[in-house]
Amino acid sequence: MKFNTRLIAYLGFAGTLFLGCGGTADILSTPIENIDTSPLKVTELTDAEAKNWGHLDLLNDTIPGMSVDKAYAEIIKNKKGKKVIVAVIDSGIDIDHEDLDGVIWTNKGEIPNNGKDDDNNGYVDDIHGWNFLGDAYDEQLEYVRILASGDTSNPDFSTAKTQYDTDYQLWMGRKTQYDQIAQAVNGAHETLTKHFGKSDYTIKEVNAIKTEDEALLQAIQIANGMNGNGLSLAEAKEEINNALESINERLNFNLNKNFSGRKTGDNINDLSDKGYGNGNVKPVKKSESHGTHVAGIIAAERNNGKGANGVANNVEIMSIRAVPNGDEYDKDVALAIRYAVDNGAKVINGSFGKSFSPHAEWVRDAIKYASDNDVVFVHAAGNDSKNVDVERNFPDDNVDFVEVSNTYIRVGSLTNKYGSKMVSGFSNYGKKNVDIFAPGSAIYSTFPENDYESIGGTSMASPAVAGVVALVRSYYPKLTAAQVKQVVLESGLPLTTKVVVGGDASNVKSFSDLSTSGRIANAYNALIMASKL
Repeated sequence: MKFNTRLIAYLGFAGTLFLGCGGTADILSTPIENIDTSPLKVTELTDAEAKNWGHLDLLNDTIPGMSVDKAYAEIIKNKKGKKVIVAVIDSGIDIDHEDLDGVIWTNKGEIPNNGKDDDNNGYVDDIHGWNFLGDAYDEQLEYVRILASGDTSNPDFSTAKTQYDTDYQLWMGRKTQYDQIAQAVNGAHETLTKHFGKSDYTIKEVNAIKTEDEALLQAIQIANGMNGNGLSLAEAKEEINNALESINERLNFNLNKNFSGRKTGDNINDLSDKGYGNGNVKPVKKSESHGTHVAGIIAAERNNGKGANGVANNVEIMSIRAVPNGDEYDKDVALAIRYAVDNGAKVINGSFGKSFSPHAEWVRDAIKYASDNDVVFVHAAGNDSKNVDVERNFPDDNVDFVEVSNTYIRVGSLTNKYGSKMVSGFSNYGKKNVDIFAPGSAIYSTFPENDYESIGGTSMASPAVAGVVALVRSYYPKLTAAQVKQVVLESGLPLTTKVVVGGDASNVKSFSDLSTSGRIANAYNALIMASKL
C-alpha cells in the first residue's frame, strides 16, 4: 500500500504538534552522447497533460511518455487492425463502466446464465472471463499463510517470521500515528465547525479569528498545518480516515494469522482441483478498483469524450478475477494464465506480485505455456524499491536466471518528470530481471461506477506496455509473440542519464543499469520497427 505523500507530511507536522502541544518514418532517438541534452520540463503539468502524460512524447513535450498520441496521429491514422484479446488477471473489473463497456470480451461459445459449460472449457457461464476468488475479497499475505500453517520445516518459515515481526511493528506504529493525527484533525474540525456554525469555512476565515481560547488557537494551528499541505481540514479528515481504513485492513486481514479469506472450497495445494469460483468478474465493492484502473490504461475507449483514453484501440478485455485484497494464490494465477491462453488471449497483463511463492513452479510452468502458445505475458516489477536481481519477486520466468519463456516482459515505473527523478521511488529494478520502464506514477484511468482517479504503481506501468504490445499485435498480426517482445524492448528510447533509485537520494545509478534494455517504452517506435520486420 502506498500513501498519499501529503499524508506522510502529516506525520512530520504531527510530530511538532504533539511535542508542542508508418513504415517510412524514422525511429525516435535520444542523443547518444548525452541524454541530458534533452530539455527539462520546468513548468507544472496542465490538468490535461497530467491526465494524459503517459501518452505524450519526450522530445516534443519534454515528458517521458510513450509517444502514443504521436503514433495515432502519424502512423495508425485510419488503418484497420486485427482485434486482439487482452486478458487482465487482477481484481474484479467494472465491465459496465462507461469507458470500458464497449471493449469487454464476450465468450461466444457460452450461453449466458444457463448453468451449463456450453463450450466445454471447464468453466460454467464464463461469459466475460472467470472469477477464481468467488465471493472472497480480503486475504492474508503469503508469508502470513506460511506462518499460519505452523510448518516449521518449510524453508521459508524462518524468513517469513522475521518479515512478519518487522511488518507487524511497522503497521502498528503507523496505526498509532494516524490515530493521533485523526484525533487532532477531527477535533480541530469540530471546534471550527462549532465556532462558525458551518463546516465549509475557509482558511481566510480561520485566520481572521481573534481569540485567546486554547482549543481554538490549537485548531487554527492545525488548520494552517493542513493548508500548508494543500488540504482543508475536511479534506484532511477524509484522507486520514481512508489511510486508517487501509491500515486496519492490513492489520485485521493481511497480517492476521488467524484470518482465512478463502471461500471457494477447493484445495489450494492441488492444481488439478479446478472449476471453482464463478463467472461474475465484477468487483465486490467500489473500493476494489485496481482491475478497473488497469483495464482502462490498456483499453479505455478512445476519443469518446469521456474520462480517459486507453493505449490500444482495437482490443477486447478478458476479465480474470484472481487478485484479492492481499496476496494472490499461486494456484489461481497459474490457472488464470492457462484460462487466458486457452480462450484466445494474445496478451496477458499481470499487475500483481509477492516475495514468497510456495508453488512458484506452477506459475512458471503457466508462463512457459503462454510462451509456447504465442502469448505475451506482461508483468509489473513490484513496488518495494528493491533490486529484484537480488531479492526475488514472484511470479518470474526464470530459475537462477535461466529463462523458461521468451515472451515475458517485466516492467518498472516512471514518473512524469524527465531527469534524475524520472524513476518512481517505489519501483523495483534489475539489470537481469526487469526488461523496460514505462509511465506508472499518477496515471489517470477508470475507477468503478463510472469514476476516474489518478493512482501510481508498477501496476500502472505494466498495462501501459501491455497496451503497446496489443497495438503491435493488432496492426502487425503476422509477428510472433517473441518478435513482439523484441520489438517493444528494442524500440524503446535508450537513456543513460543518472537517476535516483528507490526514492533514496544517496542511491544514484545510470538508468541503463536498471533493466535489460535500458530503455523506456515507446509506442511510436514500436510500430515503426514492427513494420520493418
